[in-house]
Amino acid sequence: MFNSRDQVIHLCKALIAAQSYSGAEDQAAGVITEFAKNCGFDEVSVDALGNVALIINGTLNGPTLLLDGHIDTVPVNKEHWATDPFEPVEKDGRLYGRGSSDMKGSVSAMIVAAEQFACETKRQFPGRVVISCSVHEETFEGVATRTVSKKFNPDIVVIGEATGLNLNRGQRGRAEVVVETKGVSVHSANPEKGVNAVLQMMKLLAEIEKLPAPEDPLMGKGILVLTDIVSSPYPGKSVLPSSCRATFDRRTLVNETKESVLKPIQNVIERLKEDDPTFDAKVYYSKGTDRCYTGETIEAVRFFPAWMYDENTVFVEKSLQALHAAGIPAKLSHYSFCTNGSHFAGEAGIPTIGFGPSQENLAHTDNEYIEIDQLLQAVDGFAAIMHALLTEK
Repeated sequence: MFNSRDQVIHLCKALIAAQSYSGAEDQAAGVITEFAKNCGFDEVSVDALGNVALIINGTLNGPTLLLDGHIDTVPVNKEHWATDPFEPVEKDGRLYGRGSSDMKGSVSAMIVAAEQFACETKRQFPGRVVISCSVHEETFEGVATRTVSKKFNPDIVVIGEATGLNLNRGQRGRAEVVVETKGVSVHSANPEKGVNAVLQMMKLLAEIEKLPAPEDPLMGKGILVLTDIVSSPYPGKSVLPSSCRATFDRRTLVNETKESVLKPIQNVIERLKEDDPTFDAKVYYSKGTDRCYTGETIEAVRFFPAWMYDENTVFVEKSLQALHAAGIPAKLSHYSFCTNGSHFAGEAGIPTIGFGPSQENLAHTDNEYIEIDQLLQAVDGFAAIMHALLTEK
């Protein structure tokens, strides 16, 4: 049997070596289920979408504490890496490899911490601990975990995304907003007889650019960033484009809704229609569909809400105090990016915090790494949070 230090490094390396792009997490899921069989978990389950859950049951009735970490990663361009991204490398106190920071290191730490917690308490605690190793987070934040919360009905959730070992009490949300203009296609030799959808889009984009961004004193601005634009037909051969579509990445703030996010853009469209009878446009959210490694289909409208809890909330205070007692000088913060917390907290209203090793800015980068010291501290931090939320009154 490995000690906790060896365990977490061993597991993290094994997960890095198991390439697991969204929809192809089966190898990583296999690594986790095999590891868990030898570590005293009471139950190991895999749901229809491929989410893996590891359960430790206490001897007394009590709440369900769920720790969630996704096991899918974004793709890599190997030409941009100094080493093979799927061959974990230890160097200068760091562990390199795709997913090391986002977020196989954290998943490894919470699994090892759960085993440590079970040993320290001899399972004499109320409730249960569920380690949710979830799929498809990189493409559909929180969507796959809808099945997780439905199955386990957690009372408190810990998101393991990178916080630099700080304690996060909220996050900005994310939405993919699409605007589409319609034109009248004619031969480009006679453009005056048609309506150029690209020129109409240029008008619309200019007005959207003038919209003020909503702002929160803690989370910052609810930014709206143009990420792509495409016209049709493409390539245009002696023909005016009949349609043009642009996509925006919108970072949302607490209390913003699907309706409130689209309303300012809809107002712009209505104004342009009043000024120009030929102007025709619409705004909506993009939808996505993908296939899980189990063969099931996952689909969703791409609107993932923000969430925030007060710093004086009991579960926030207890978790912060526990981290300090464990020698981790955590500060309260929040995520600037989107996480599975969009479902747990934003949709389901389940009390949620974030804690994990590594830094936000290492996610999705070439030559991704995690500091080994942070990985090891995360094991103690997760275990401390479990003690605080399940054993302390």
